[in-house]
Amino acid sequence: MDNELHWRSGTELAAAIRAKEVSSREVLDHLVERIDRLDGPVNSVVHWDLERARATATAADEAVARGDELGALHGVPMTIKDSFQTEGCITTSGAPELAEHVPTEDAWPVARLRDAGAVVFAKTNLPIYAGDIQSYNDVYGTTNNPHDVTRGPGGSSGGSAAALAMGFTPIELGSDIGGSIRVPAHYSGVMGHKPSFGIVPAHGQIPGPPGTLSQADLAVAGPLARTVDDLETELHVLAGPDRWNTPAWRLDLPPSRATELADFRIAAWLDDEHCPVDADTARVLGETVTAIEGAGGRVDTDARPGFTLAKVDDVFQNLLMMALSGGHERSKIERMAEATGDEPMAFVKRATASRHRDWLSYHERRMQIRERWAEFFGDFDAIVLPVHPRPAIPHDHHEPMWDRMVDIGGESKPYGHLFRWTGPAGAAYLPATVVPVGMSADGLPIGVQIVGPYLHDLTTLRLAALVAELMGGCPRPALSAGR
Repeated sequence: MDNELHWRSGTELAAAIRAKEVSSREVLDHLVERIDRLDGPVNSVVHWDLERARATATAADEAVARGDELGALHGVPMTIKDSFQTEGCITTSGAPELAEHVPTEDAWPVARLRDAGAVVFAKTNLPIYAGDIQSYNDVYGTTNNPHDVTRGPGGSSGGSAAALAMGFTPIELGSDIGGSIRVPAHYSGVMGHKPSFGIVPAHGQIPGPPGTLSQADLAVAGPLARTVDDLETELHVLAGPDRWNTPAWRLDLPPSRATELADFRIAAWLDDEHCPVDADTARVLGETVTAIEGAGGRVDTDARPGFTLAKVDDVFQNLLMMALSGGHERSKIERMAEATGDEPMAFVKRATASRHRDWLSYHERRMQIRERWAEFFGDFDAIVLPVHPRPAIPHDHHEPMWDRMVDIGGESKPYGHLFRWTGPAGAAYLPATVVPVGMSADGLPIGVQIVGPYLHDLTTLRLAALVAELMGGCPRPALSAGR
């Protein structure tokens, strides 16, 4: 077992620690040695909290020896995305101005993971203020995709996904506003779950600035892992009332609508003229549907909700820019409002500078889309979507971000096109689980996005587990084999 500790899931490690088959301290030391040896070309783990982690792991082992009551993740070492504040440990969110910022309290999701027994031992990399789908910054540099270091691992939870893919941590904590859990899972070949909006409190994440008590529209915190069991275990740990609703609010997620593949009513929206997918993505998603049907599942590839991808993308992109507007000074916002033209950067500026009446209009459109989804999920339990129209992109860090171009199926497209498939779930607050389902011709992971009704997170997780079992689970990068 010792030689393969790094590939054990979080739930497996918790069980082994509880049964005294291995100690928390042994697992921690094993992972630290592995990171020291293998992370150089990846650069996923960027800041350590080892002295405290070793003390915590030792205390966890003593609790096992005493026969104490143990949490779901008791003694399990893990890394944390560096946008989440960790008490007593530097948290930068990739920003040079926060390079020495030491929080005085944990972000709420971090506190819940610690309460469940997790041992937080390091932080993982991300883009500055979690604001890109590539993970690089001036504090810690660039994180590379473990499957191809010339490409990014995704973002903003890119260091999280890369660390999982390399076997540096069994579980991770990510965040998602425009796809920041889902895209890294897709690019790096791991699993991620974007929870239904509002069920996981994210107070203490940066952005906003340290001390912010509000939570941005669309934004969620959620788990990344290499097994769906771990995603579900983490979700149960993380979910619950926030600081304002704790006195009375309770969460009771409904059970999965089905348990066996043959009993799920599945739709598949695999391509669209508004955002065509490349040949590898089309092939892998098609193979996934074929495998589901071959295993007795039913998949309707023609069913669609009562709106177009173009419609929901417009609503999502506008709401996303409005949600991110708090990071700009008022004078800058006023200049942005004056932008003209049809190029992507002009749209970003105008949407970011939107007035509250504009947000109210787009919010109503969002609610209409939510109603269409509710009607759709009267007939279906889940829908399968692409995560992105292509696998991981090559590094491209030139600024401004929205002037970048990307190759999609041999055509040069604006950078914003990469976000078009994250909108249907994001705009409507829906749960979405991503699992890897295949590889591109040049060896890059491709994931699938399984979206379900609002608050039916356990439905998307159950179907994701069945799909992952069919399609082989998480691919191991060649770099993870060591030297």
